[in-house]
Amino acid sequence: MRAGVVVTAHPGVEDLAVQAEELGLDSFWVYDTPMVHGDPFITLGLCAKATSRIRLGIGVTSPALRSAPAAASAFASLNALAPGRIICGIGTGNTARRTLGMRPTTAATLESFTAALQDLCAGRTIEYREGDRARDVRFLHVGARVNTADPIEFVVAALGPKAAAVAGRLGAGLISFGLLDPTAWRALHDARRRAAHDASRAPGSRTSSYVVTALHVLGEDEDPRGDAARDATGHIVLPLLAFAADTAADTAADARPFAEQLGPEEREVVRRLLDRRGTTATAPDRHTKLYLNYLERIAPEDRDLILPSLMSTLALVGTRDDLRARITTLEQAGIDELLIQPVIDPPTEMARFAKLLT
Repeated sequence: MRAGVVVTAHPGVEDLAVQAEELGLDSFWVYDTPMVHGDPFITLGLCAKATSRIRLGIGVTSPALRSAPAAASAFASLNALAPGRIICGIGTGNTARRTLGMRPTTAATLESFTAALQDLCAGRTIEYREGDRARDVRFLHVGARVNTADPIEFVVAALGPKAAAVAGRLGAGLISFGLLDPTAWRALHDARRRAAHDASRAPGSRTSSYVVTALHVLGEDEDPRGDAARDATGHIVLPLLAFAADTAADTAADARPFAEQLGPEEREVVRRLLDRRGTTATAPDRHTKLYLNYLERIAPEDRDLILPSLMSTLALVGTRDDLRARITTLEQAGIDELLIQPVIDPPTEMARFAKLLT
C-alpha cells in the first residue's frame, strides 16, 4: 500500500514535506479549514518549491469556500509549480463549514463544483453563473501563470454512497477520514462503480482511494490504552466527538442525530465534551468552543475523552505485526493509500510509518 502524510496548513511544514519525500512517501497533504488552520494554497506552494517528486494534495476544499474560478486558479497555479503532482480533494465542507457555524453544502453542489474545476483545470470553458446571470469563462492566460496541460488528480470526500456516486460520475477518486471499516469501503467502491457505469463514464487516469487516520506502533508491553496511544490518536477521535456534539440537536437532518447513533459510553463522552468546552448542543456560538485546537495534539486533560472503542474504530494502534495485518485487510478492501497525521513528533512518526510499510 502507498503511504502519505497529512498535516495542518501553516508555513514551515515544507520541511516535513521534504522529509516525507526523502523517506519515499508518496504524498503530502494539508487540510483546508479557514479560521482554524493556515491557508493551504500558500502552504502547498512552499512545499512545491521545496520538493521535486512527492505528490501534493489539499484534503479537502469545498464549494462553499471559494468560487470555481478562484479555486481552479489556485490549483492550476500549484500545478505550474509542481507539474502533474497536484491532488485536488473536494467535499461538502462538513468540517470547514461547521467550524464557521454553517451547514455543509449538498451532494449536487459538490458535483457541479467538481465538474467545473475539472474542466477549468484542463483548459476547457465552463458556464459560470451568479444568480440569473451566466457567462462562459476559461483561463485567459496560461503558460507560466497556470498549468492546464499536466493532469490534476481529483478525489471526492465520501463517507456514504451519495458522495461516492459523485466520484463515479466524474471519474474521480475517493478520500475519507477515519473510515477503517473494510465493509464500508467495499460499499463506497460499489457505489462509485455503479454510478460510473450508469453514466457511461470511464475511470480517470488515476482514481485512487485514500483514508486519513492516525498510527501508533506499540512498544514492548505497552498499554494500548495508555497515554502515549491516546496522545497519538486523540486528534482523530476528538473531531468525531465534536461533530456529534455539534449536531446533537440537529433536527433538520433526515436521520436521527449522529450522537444518538453512538453507544451509551460514547454519548456520555459527548456530554462531557460539551460541558468541558463550556457550551451546549444548541448554543449558536458552539462552533467557537468545540473546534478550538482542531486536528492538533490533544491536551493532557482531554485524554479521558479518547475512548478505546473510538481509538480502535478510527485509528491504527497495535504491534508492528498487528498493524501490517490490518493494513493488508484495508488494501484488500480497495484502499490504495494510507494517510497518517503525525502530531507528537512528526519526523520520527513519519520515519516509523515509512519503515512499517517497507
